[in-house]
Amino acid sequence: MTLLIRPARPDEAAELTELALRSKAHWGYDAAFLARCRSELTLTPSDVAARLVWVAERDGRPVGLLVLGGEPPELELDMLFVDPPAIGTGAGRVLFEHAVATALAAGARRLWIEADPGAEPFYRHVGAVPAGTSVSPSTGRELPRLRYDLGTSPGLGSGA
Repeated sequence: MTLLIRPARPDEAAELTELALRSKAHWGYDAAFLARCRSELTLTPSDVAARLVWVAERDGRPVGLLVLGGEPPELELDMLFVDPPAIGTGAGRVLFEHAVATALAAGARRLWIEADPGAEPFYRHVGAVPAGTSVSPSTGRELPRLRYDLGTSPGLGSGA
């Protein structure tokens, strides 16, 4: 069951949006909360065509997605979602490693992450450090903001 990371296709936008919503629901949010998040988690075909969007695929099926935004030297990890059945299989770490490699190749020195509180331990585990909070535009709740400093050593960046 090899995991393939590939560019997303515009015709996958609706499927990737639903994957993001299923992943968000993994943290126990109710339908009303998820409805408020939908606009932030929606990818359109034009988004996929214009933005840096990748899919993690296993056995021909999308199991995760990654969206990067911003401009070097600082990029934003706009989205990183793993389909609930694939959580714990390493797909999230592979997607994060792809984000780091892509950011480094683009000349970035820092990756910013606005995390769901449930996902914060994952980001801290891969080396991101707390860097304040931000407010979700869709829900108004405070979210952890993390920073991942990109190193030049092999593997993941320095994380410090």
